[in-house]
Amino acid sequence: MSLAPFDAATLFGLMGAILVGLGLYGVVLLESFLRRLLAFNLLGGGVFILFGVVARRGAGAGFSGDPVPQALVITGIVVAFCATALAITLIERLGEEDGDDASGGGS
Repeated sequence: MSLAPFDAATLFGLMGAILVGLGLYGVVLLESFLRRLLAFNLLGGGVFILFGVVARRGAGAGFSGDPVPQALVITGIVVAFCATALAITLIERLGEEDGDDASGGGS
C-alpha cells in the first residue's frame, strides 16, 4: 500500500488542470490587458504540463517513449515566448496611443 494518495503523474495532471482553470478564469474575467496576457500564459503552462503527463502515461503503459508530445511542448514553449513578447510590445504601443500607461511601467 502506498503512503501517497496520488502518484506523480496524477498529481502533475491535477496541477495542470488547476493552472488551466486559473488561466481561463483570468482570461475571461480580468480587465487589464497585461493581466489577461499573464493569465493566458498560465493557461498555456497548464496545457504543457498536461501534454507532459499524457506522454508520461503513454510511456508508463508499456509503450515505447513517444517523442511527439515532448516536441510539441518544446515548440509550444518557444512559440508562447515569441507570442508573449509580441503581445507585450502591442500592449505598450496601445498604451502610448491611448496616452495612459497600460503596461504598468514608467516613461
